[in-house]
Amino acid sequence: MIVFKDVGKIYPNGVEALKHVDLEIKQGEFIAIIGLSGAGKSTLIRLINKMHDITSGELIVNDTVVDATLRGKELRKFRRGIGMIFQSFNLILRTTVIKNVLAARVAEMSFFRTFFGAYKKEDKIKALTALEQLGILEKAYNRADQLSGGQMQRVALARTIAQDPKIILADEPVASLDPITATQVMSDFKKVNTELNITVIANMHHVDMALKYADRVIGINSGEIVYDGPSSNVDNDLLKMVYGRELTDDDILTDEMIMDE
Repeated sequence: MIVFKDVGKIYPNGVEALKHVDLEIKQGEFIAIIGLSGAGKSTLIRLINKMHDITSGELIVNDTVVDATLRGKELRKFRRGIGMIFQSFNLILRTTVIKNVLAARVAEMSFFRTFFGAYKKEDKIKALTALEQLGILEKAYNRADQLSGGQMQRVALARTIAQDPKIILADEPVASLDPITATQVMSDFKKVNTELNITVIANMHHVDMALKYADRVIGINSGEIVYDGPSSNVDNDLLKMVYGRELTDDDILTDEMIMDE
């Protein structure tokens, strides 16, 4: 459970990124956050794992109050339950896929094992299982720089699964991918969500991907939530309210919007 109670975020430069956010997110939901660049989408998901601090209100994630007192060992323990996926994949390109996935287990290892890369058998099995779940097991011993963009994002997702998270936060995970590859990667996110009951919260640049894969959509305009409800209820009038304009080709990845007119 994730609960925002009247949460606000103001950056040191005076920019008010979020205003009076009230949200409840239950375990196992698949949520897409949509809106213009600068609307507050990235800020919202980065508050959840305390990459940024809230300015006002209260944020509770899985019974933990996420505020200034959460730091050090407790913060590291808290973050182990939250996976983060970035547009840029964040892989170590000169090492193998399996070692990239095993990096998720470092937080559970002693300094000695970490220093020598002495992973336990169960950690290796967990990493290989994650790769198998995403259909990329055959690439386990390839170097990451030999992969396509879609394969790299799958490895990043496998690394996150190996972390055993309850929540996955994704910051524009398919923005740099072509339509076919993006569809494959979003299907992987949906599979992880449904089969492993992991909450997925994705900040989405392309509206059609958001509406096709997410069950719930949160629309943000100028730091305020202007829509929160089923993706099936989203129509063109609502999208115009979220974006403050008609959608452009840049807002849509595929040739046609995946929605009823």
